[in-house]
Amino acid sequence: MRKLAVVLLALAMVLSCGVLSACNKTPAQKEDILVWAADEVVAFTQTKCDEFLAANPDLAEKFTITVSAMSEGEAATQMITDVEAGADVFAFAQDQLGRLVQAGALSELGGTFLTDAKANNDAGSVAAATMGDKMYAYPLTSDNGYFLFYDKSVVTDPSTLDGILTQCETAGKKFYMENQSGWYLVSFFFGAGCHYTTTADNQGNIVAVDCDFNSAGGLGAFKALIAMAQSKGFQRSDKFSDQFNPDGGQAGAAISGTWDAATIKGFLGDKYGVAKLPTMTVNGQQVQMGAWGGFKLMGVNPTQSEEALTASHKLAAYLTGGDVQLARYGVKGWGPSNKTAQQDPTVQADQALAALQAQLAYSPAQPQCSAKYWDKMAAFGTEVNAGTYKASTDAQLQTVLDELVAYLKADVVTQ
Repeated sequence: MRKLAVVLLALAMVLSCGVLSACNKTPAQKEDILVWAADEVVAFTQTKCDEFLAANPDLAEKFTITVSAMSEGEAATQMITDVEAGADVFAFAQDQLGRLVQAGALSELGGTFLTDAKANNDAGSVAAATMGDKMYAYPLTSDNGYFLFYDKSVVTDPSTLDGILTQCETAGKKFYMENQSGWYLVSFFFGAGCHYTTTADNQGNIVAVDCDFNSAGGLGAFKALIAMAQSKGFQRSDKFSDQFNPDGGQAGAAISGTWDAATIKGFLGDKYGVAKLPTMTVNGQQVQMGAWGGFKLMGVNPTQSEEALTASHKLAAYLTGGDVQLARYGVKGWGPSNKTAQQDPTVQADQALAALQAQLAYSPAQPQCSAKYWDKMAAFGTEVNAGTYKASTDAQLQTVLDELVAYLKADVVTQ
């Protein structure tokens, strides 16, 4: 009888809950928004995402937000492999915009998202997020450029490249630069008055390349590059911040960016020096070395439900807003693209950002570049470092540049 009573009671509960829907109703499943951020800012980004949900209870009822580590350099490769499986909101490096647009991995900004992003960020970062006549990403930083770091006990005058090399050699130290990268190599050609620009269509295809590295100025820049590579005071490296360690480090000066500032300053202390890039000798005259200005951007994956897509745009706008950019600078030192945040006294007092801003006066925004550009320029720099051209005549060097430019100009999509 007791067993029967239990069964009847259970049946009554099932009928009561099933028919009247009055007890233990399972809540609707929330949709998760996946955010990719660089490893160093994962915790910060998760905190800000939690704050975003707390400030938007209507979205908190429907969505959760998960932040996972993914570097800005790798994000595009992972996204274009499988857009639907990728993050819903993700940070990426400016030079990856074309690949992402071409893969259909970016949701175009519109409405107030577009208006606010354009109005609140500096012109360079807005241009970096724009392709054709469409804006495809939210500016995140305006600090992805490079300038000079130096040890004041080794380099007392950082104004000229020749002087820096001599001072480093005299002190038994090295001047470090990654001159096997197309990103850094343009500093010589731009300093000599040359240019490299591309035109891309709305799909991210490079349809035109304009380059004059084979001009008279370009030849002078090539010779200056060869002279630096042969100097006893020079050392090529793409990872050298630990070489500023006073306990056995070999760096007297180096070209890098804000990502190395904290490490180098920690090693050098009162001997920490930063400045715009030096001048260099081209055809017997001193000219200011150039650079490319670069930016970090944040994109939204278009392959979401309409409701999730709107929520992701709101989240991306929040994470790239002035207050969050300033907070991110406070904990990680990332330079804001937001114009109001740039005027904050703390940002204004930052030595590394000040040096970068000084260099940006000589640094055009980086255009969209293809994989062929990076591979070709890396090979070019490798040959310079190997001493391939140290005994070449001007005519031979000119031939090398002519062939280089012909290759770069041919790197277009033909319809």
